[in-house]
Amino acid sequence: MSQAPKKYTKNDLKQAQFAGGLVDADKVDADQIGGTLNNYAPEQKQNLTDAAAEIQELLQQLEQSYPNATKIEKQSALAVTLQQEIKQNPTFKARLRNALQEGGIEALKVLFAPIGIPIEMVRGWIEAEAD
Repeated sequence: MSQAPKKYTKNDLKQAQFAGGLVDADKVDADQIGGTLNNYAPEQKQNLTDAAAEIQELLQQLEQSYPNATKIEKQSALAVTLQQEIKQNPTFKARLRNALQEGGIEALKVLFAPIGIPIEMVRGWIEAEAD
């Protein structure tokens, strides 16, 4: 008695929110049946964009206020300014926290090279405040 050939269909849906394949067989031996749900909420991207725009605005204000400052002086001024803005503006604080969680600190560091040290200081400050 000959076995019927296994039927297998694979749909490559890389850009879809739900990706996977279809199996037409009597018996299925597989590690995963179904697919992976890639559902990234638009507000996550917006939070990172908003936080990045606000940080860029703060950087421009600091550049105008301290045009002759050294790199360390600018980083210190940025850290102080970020802390003040976080205290005074709960929306900015929430956006920054979400941006740090969603996009990661590394994303902000890539977008704004001078922000590396101050952002670590602010992250520690936010985490300490949350505890």
